[in-house]
Amino acid sequence: MRIPLTKYGWPQVAVLPAVIIAAMAISFWVGFKRLPYWSVISAEAILTVVLIWVLAFFRDPYRTIPQDKNVLLAPADGRITDIRIVPEDGFITGPALRIGIFLSIFDVHINRAPCNVRVDKISYKKGKYKNAANPQSGRVNESNDLNLTRTNSPNDKLVVRQISGAIARRIVCQVRAGQKLTGGEKFGMIKFGSRTELYVSADEKAKCLVKVGDKVKAGLTPVVRYEFE
Repeated sequence: MRIPLTKYGWPQVAVLPAVIIAAMAISFWVGFKRLPYWSVISAEAILTVVLIWVLAFFRDPYRTIPQDKNVLLAPADGRITDIRIVPEDGFITGPALRIGIFLSIFDVHINRAPCNVRVDKISYKKGKYKNAANPQSGRVNESNDLNLTRTNSPNDKLVVRQISGAIARRIVCQVRAGQKLTGGEKFGMIKFGSRTELYVSADEKAKCLVKVGDKVKAGLTPVVRYEFE
């Protein structure tokens, strides 16, 4: 039977619940002997909520990926915070449409490929841990860039940037250069609140399908569609 928790969460998904359960046991057996009844019940309730949240954070829900080769899917769950045309001279080498997604601590944090792609290069950068809801965090925060090339027409260059936030301190990326990913395939996660950006060449044929404030789901929500004459 499939366990709906991501492998990217190890060891936290094993260690943190064990620590919380141990704390609950200590609180129950020791607390009732030395503390008021209401304080023990309150502590147990708080620890239960924390336990549920930790397990929920590392959840890995099953998703049926759309098979439309003309769309780019959201690379992360969360809320669209900004949509801008920006210079991207590192890989796309020209104006790029940047779609920023903020992941709260309540969102699924698994990252997925936006379409069928080849991984050309992966670049990790150390940085700060500013609020990931701020579009400027992509420039200064710890980040990991995946330079991708579509394996379907058009063979556009794309960039997916994983960005740490004020709480996040760990970017997980389990792919390598030269590897091919299918649309919606999982490749990593960012732990405890973060930001993910998708860059695509600012071409007339690439039409943005979302707006600021929209909620999106990785591997499910189309964010860009290629429109051909």
